[in-house]
Amino acid sequence: MALAAGADDPDLRLSSYDFELPQERIAQRPIEPRHAARLLAVEPPDTPAPGARHVKVWDLQHELRPGDLLVVNDTRVLKARLAARRASGGAVELLLINPLGDGLWLALARPARRLRPGELLQLEAPGEAPLPVEVVGEDPASGGRILRFPSDRATAEAIEGLLQRYGTIPLPPYIHSHDPSDDERYQTRYAERPGAVAAPTAGLHLSDELLSEIRARGVTIARTTLHVGLGTFRPIETEDLSELELHSEWVEVSPELVEAVARCQREGGRVIAIGTTSVRSLEGVAAMGGGVLAPYAGPVNLVIQPGFRFQVVQGLLTNFHLPRSSLLLLVSALIGRRRLLELYGEAIAGGYRFFSYGDAMWIPPAAVLPPGVTPSEDSKDSERNPPGQR
Repeated sequence: MALAAGADDPDLRLSSYDFELPQERIAQRPIEPRHAARLLAVEPPDTPAPGARHVKVWDLQHELRPGDLLVVNDTRVLKARLAARRASGGAVELLLINPLGDGLWLALARPARRLRPGELLQLEAPGEAPLPVEVVGEDPASGGRILRFPSDRATAEAIEGLLQRYGTIPLPPYIHSHDPSDDERYQTRYAERPGAVAAPTAGLHLSDELLSEIRARGVTIARTTLHVGLGTFRPIETEDLSELELHSEWVEVSPELVEAVARCQREGGRVIAIGTTSVRSLEGVAAMGGGVLAPYAGPVNLVIQPGFRFQVVQGLLTNFHLPRSSLLLLVSALIGRRRLLELYGEAIAGGYRFFSYGDAMWIPPAAVLPPGVTPSEDSKDSERNPPGQR
């Protein structure tokens, strides 16, 4: 859903979502325990000193109320990064994205340019015999390759055992070293349904202890599933965001989740999303129903950016996101682009850690823009020089 505005609207220009981030602010390892990460808690705009409080993720429990509903994404990250070798001896790195049926899988390949249909690759892993997979086609939309695995490996559940033997956890490229602990640490504590190629990172902060404390306060925790794929981490390549489209990702909203949301709304609770993937799951499915949430399982490719009207989600726990990303657009839709960049500037100056293994931001319902409201963009000075922006 794009904001109906003129082409010169800064909210519709990708370059308006850029900011400078020092390399040392990119988290390389997670904080332990999970709930010890820092939390930038956004204040409502009508407070005497609007800005943010600086607490810990552990303190999230005190931000919640009895009757609130926390919606988490229970996807599990596959060991989807594979090492392969061509008949010529050249090495290829593969990243499985999603199943296409009958043992076919879409994969990103590096290098991909010379991989042609009909070529046989051999998967390699220490202690394992080489495993042949065939390149059967190209996917112009993603630039990826279509690979044929045995027909009994047609789903994420069916291929997970093979990937446990041959694959590795696909940490983002800005994390420069891997550790054996990543196999556990790059999963949420409630990860259950295999299918993602990246973690729903806000959920990485929720420890068993914190989840227990949250439940003890009378907060309900419900699950959705969104298998994180190309729609989340593919770079945006269009400056005009009114033309933005995202790759679809598979989601499921169960009847139990629909009822939990309806009950929360009836009883005056607040629907809080843990991570942008939970937002896209809830809002994407609601958009299909004209604003009404109903059970659904299938693809969603909703674009959320400033001007979007949220139908379900009222508050959000989220990480700090990459410049020019669809996730930055989504969070901007909740609190406004300029305000978000100001808060990012405050976080950078305050030494917060960014991206997947970094710290978190809490946006309570009181800090969210009223439906349909976009902050005025007529301040030229703050448009030219928002904190943290190029």
